Amino acid sequence: MVAPELIAIWGVTAIAAAVAGGILANIKNRDYSFWIAMSFLLPPALVVLLLLPRLKERPVRISPDDEVDSSDRA
Repeated sequence: MVAPELIAIWGVTAIAAAVAGGILANIKNRDYSFWIAMSFLLPPALVVLLLLPRLKERPVRISPDDEVDSSDRA
């Protein structure tokens, strides 16, 4: 019965790390969706985020509509 306990502990740790990564990325003006995903998949990634400096302004997010060339539209 050790395996279900380890899976449950890992799940709780991953969710907590994802929440912490999102909050910390928001504070440091980083792309929060990237850091939520990285922190969920690899919780020690929070250490990397802690070591990164704070950005002066938020990064520009490109929407999928902006990537489509106007010549592709009918």
